[in-house]
Amino acid sequence: MCGIIGVLNQTEPAGVDKSILLQMLAAVRHRGPDGFGIYQDEWVGLGSARLKILDIAGGDQPISNEDGAIWIVFNGEIFNYVELRPMLEARGHRFATHSDTEVIVHLFEDFGPACLQHLNGQFVIAIWDSRDRSLLLGRDRLGVRPLFYTFSEGRLIFGSEIKALLAHPGVQAQIDPLSLDQIFTYWSTLSPRTVFSGIFEVPPGSYLLARDGRIELQSYWSLDFSPSSAPGRDIQDYQDELESLLIDATRIRLRADVPVGAYLSGGLDSSITTAIIRNFTDTPLDTFSISFSDPEFDESEFQLRMADFLGTQHQVVHIHQRDIGEMFPQVIWHTETPILRTAPAPLFRLSRLAHEQNYKVVITGEGADEFLAGYDIFKEALIRQFWARQPASTIRPLLFGRLYPEIAHMPNSQAYLASFFGANLADTSAADYSHYIRWKNTSRTKRFFSDVLAERIASADRTSAGVIYPPDFADWDALGKAQYLESAIFLPQYLLSSQGDRVGMAHAVEGRFPFLDHRVVGFASHLPPHLRLNGLHEKYLLRRLARKWLPTEIWTRRKRPYRAPIHRCFFGPEGALDYVSELLSPACLQQAGLFKPAAVQSMVGKLAAGGRLGETDDMALAGILSAQLVWKQFVADFNRYLPPPLRSEDLTRAISRAGA
Repeated sequence: MCGIIGVLNQTEPAGVDKSILLQMLAAVRHRGPDGFGIYQDEWVGLGSARLKILDIAGGDQPISNEDGAIWIVFNGEIFNYVELRPMLEARGHRFATHSDTEVIVHLFEDFGPACLQHLNGQFVIAIWDSRDRSLLLGRDRLGVRPLFYTFSEGRLIFGSEIKALLAHPGVQAQIDPLSLDQIFTYWSTLSPRTVFSGIFEVPPGSYLLARDGRIELQSYWSLDFSPSSAPGRDIQDYQDELESLLIDATRIRLRADVPVGAYLSGGLDSSITTAIIRNFTDTPLDTFSISFSDPEFDESEFQLRMADFLGTQHQVVHIHQRDIGEMFPQVIWHTETPILRTAPAPLFRLSRLAHEQNYKVVITGEGADEFLAGYDIFKEALIRQFWARQPASTIRPLLFGRLYPEIAHMPNSQAYLASFFGANLADTSAADYSHYIRWKNTSRTKRFFSDVLAERIASADRTSAGVIYPPDFADWDALGKAQYLESAIFLPQYLLSSQGDRVGMAHAVEGRFPFLDHRVVGFASHLPPHLRLNGLHEKYLLRRLARKWLPTEIWTRRKRPYRAPIHRCFFGPEGALDYVSELLSPACLQQAGLFKPAAVQSMVGKLAAGGRLGETDDMALAGILSAQLVWKQFVADFNRYLPPPLRSEDLTRAISRAGA
């Protein structure tokens, strides 16, 4: 795992200033503190900050093909490199290292951009082909690893994190109003937008090809939940195939020349991946988890039960509310985007624990909820459609009480649940039907937007600012549509980013995700719907499989979403944290120009008086505070936060081909 950066002169061979590359690398050195390398010629400059996991002695980047015509910097892992290498050797390729990085170079020689189709991994790559002066920027299918780019004065500038782009003197940060509008609707921007104007991401499953001053952005893989045309099979056949796929997906993700640990949340998904490691490999296993001082969020009882059951060496980081508030500015520096939750903060601390225990790699369970239908939002959509067939029914909406028993026992809960979930009930053909309630509810947070921001949003060009649906989306079943929206937006844009790559790599810890192996994803996406969601029983097929490996109290547990407290982290009995008071002050809010000072002060006053916030206002508070932090750290005072540049003597590999 690494951080990569680069600059391409699109039309003229103007060279690339080495000092700029060193400053850009310094901005992502936390991702790869084990070694730094650059490549330069008259057209391009590439850089790598390396985290040594495979071929520790020989895998320093940049790496070239045999004749030095093609150069690569690479962030991520190719898990099937062991199988690809003999195929390439049989085609005549000669290898100078034992790294997965070099496998990509030789694949590119033979297949060009289509080489991405051969890779099973989580990656971003930058390949410079000096023969036709083309630059390929490619990203993995699910968007596990990030890749950003922008343009300045005839240059294409790219990097693993936005701060690397901003370290280039030709790039300045400015908040994009439409992107902020998206975040306060969908919980994230919609790819390829970022919160900054003119800075974009290469979308998941896509590549950017730059050549002769032209830019081509192409998709090479896409999510597909279309109904399967294959004949139905016995449920045991499906279970056996899922078992085989998961075992292999986990096994190949243990490939490393360093120890591999695992996160253990106490839920079904991480328990399964950890059990597979225990049952099907001889890998020594340390596990890591989070416990909360607040019992509303704590799952440590189940974590310890699983650790004891599997006999792992288990370590726990204990999180108090104030801890989250105190580390929140660091979290936002790494997420580089406003967030409506504080949940990334405990994971930021968890990765620090793994790093302190000398772990660079952890296996985690992300992806099962999206592709095997584990979230309550899928059940909500199912009940709403069932209710919509008899909208006058007073019995059908009672099913929401089974989803949320903690609400169902409250006074007037039946009327509340019926009113809340009854919005837009009859419009079952709407593309966003499954997510309408969530997005509508989240949009209420925009009442805090300043008048100036609201006007900028209203006057902006919204041509490409909405959700993009696949051409055959209307033909998919209702569950597949809901899963697509969750997998195309929430998963890569928030879960794998703010709760995944960014907080893990802040401490140079790489997460690996067996459920996101594209073979598992392809299999799960085309399962008969009732094997994903059976009535109101989520992850039905996975739970059947889990009975083989897990204690009953684990595989029968009701899904409990991972969450963290919000307003109590920033406002306690001793008052607000100092930076919170500063950023939410009328003067600072007025200077940033994003939110209404009076409305925010009303919320602050309520909290200062010991009041509590409902869920929507909690999200608004997290969003406002994190947006203010983004403005402060990246727009108003970026140079203060930017680390000092690397020195030439810090480089472990440097290739200069001036005049090439």
